[in-house]
Amino acid sequence: MSEQRDAAGMAALSICEALLLALQDRNLLPEREIVGVLRDAAATHENAQDPEDERKLHGAAAKLINEIIIGGNLSQRS
Repeated sequence: MSEQRDAAGMAALSICEALLLALQDRNLLPEREIVGVLRDAAATHENAQDPEDERKLHGAAAKLINEIIIGGNLSQRS
């Protein structure tokens, strides 16, 4: 089950990143709005009130989202 969950998470991340990039490429959302969406997503995970084992997963998700923001993956891609 964990492997399936990891695959689902990777797929969801790829789809969301592609959608955000498409929105930016087509000038439908400025970069600051996209960063705002990512910050909101990170905050949701940071503030999760689930059981301890789930909070660790939320913490990892928030860390990953914040790394995407810091890394500038949306504007600094090839």
